[in-house]
Amino acid sequence: MRLNPVLADLQAYPFVRLAEAKRAVAARGVAVIDFGIGEPRERTPEFIPRALARALEAEPVSTYPASEGLPELREAIAAWVARRFGAVVDAESEVIPTMGSKEAIFHLAQVVAGRGDRVAVTTPGYPVPARGALFAGAEVVDVALDPARGWRPDLDAVDWAGVALLWLNFPNNPTAVTAPLALYEQAAALARAHDFVLAVDEAYSELWFDGDPPVSALQVADRTNLVVFNTLSKRSSMPGYRSGFAAGDPEIVAALRHYRPNVGVAPQTFIQRAAVAAWADEDHVTEVRELYRAKRDALLPALLAAGLRPSGGDASFFLWLRVPEGEDAEAYALRLLDEHGIGIAPGPYFGAGGEGHVRIALVPTLADCRRAAELLAS
Repeated sequence: MRLNPVLADLQAYPFVRLAEAKRAVAARGVAVIDFGIGEPRERTPEFIPRALARALEAEPVSTYPASEGLPELREAIAAWVARRFGAVVDAESEVIPTMGSKEAIFHLAQVVAGRGDRVAVTTPGYPVPARGALFAGAEVVDVALDPARGWRPDLDAVDWAGVALLWLNFPNNPTAVTAPLALYEQAAALARAHDFVLAVDEAYSELWFDGDPPVSALQVADRTNLVVFNTLSKRSSMPGYRSGFAAGDPEIVAALRHYRPNVGVAPQTFIQRAAVAAWADEDHVTEVRELYRAKRDALLPALLAAGLRPSGGDASFFLWLRVPEGEDAEAYALRLLDEHGIGIAPGPYFGAGGEGHVRIALVPTLADCRRAAELLAS
């Protein structure tokens, strides 16, 4: 059977190797504490499934969801953007609900780029933007996140010829750093000057430990050629609900609406109604943030005592740490798994620039974070 050449040539997701090692450790009877995969595992706040249940009861006849999303959800998202960032977006023309953010991030290159175009992605980084570009027939251009610049890119060093799309992600996965508004203004100005789309993944905008809250690219003075993605997965512990949004330039939002019926990825209406309740409430977000802070406080001292050193920022639910001098990151992670049953992600799994680092996702329970700290100390 012939497969799409991109799929056939695609390297195995690097986490497959880590998963195999975890299975081997578990087969020895060791209970693995998994900090490797960034999937929230906290209980969804109770008011959200209650809103979902009410939405299901109000919908005895199931219909296909409209490509533009429910008006009440678009309005709830616009209201949240205004409260959180002080940015005004038009709910009708500048917002579209998405099934989480991953599907929208993957598909964007098919909407705004063509075969032979160049798509710029930051590295080390989340692999989905690059994979979406490859399936769209585009060439992927790596833009290094420079540790000497605080793990931020040098946009002046990029050759923008032929670039149709630039991806940024802040707070960043895996480095946990945030972006100043000046970086977004610079990127937006370049997007206008070279006529490419600036796309910003802000999935971790509501999780930070120190300093001011992260800013949004929606705060730039001119949103021409800009689209921003966010999600309820991390903010509201709703990864299984698959609910997020894209917001920005009305032309891009209109293109997403036009594209969507061809791939059938509009969120279910009952999920959208539950999302209205989630975006309207901030108390649970504060609780989620403080829980991740408690996990960080429980685990980080033990990691530092084990020889790891801070290298990244103080946002997201990730810790980006340097391994001891002379150590290989993957070998270090596999040894920690084998000796202590603690799973972490090697930095090279996130692309060039991740060498010598590991990423710890603070997703196990607080009790498991404390147990991992005890195991490290032992």
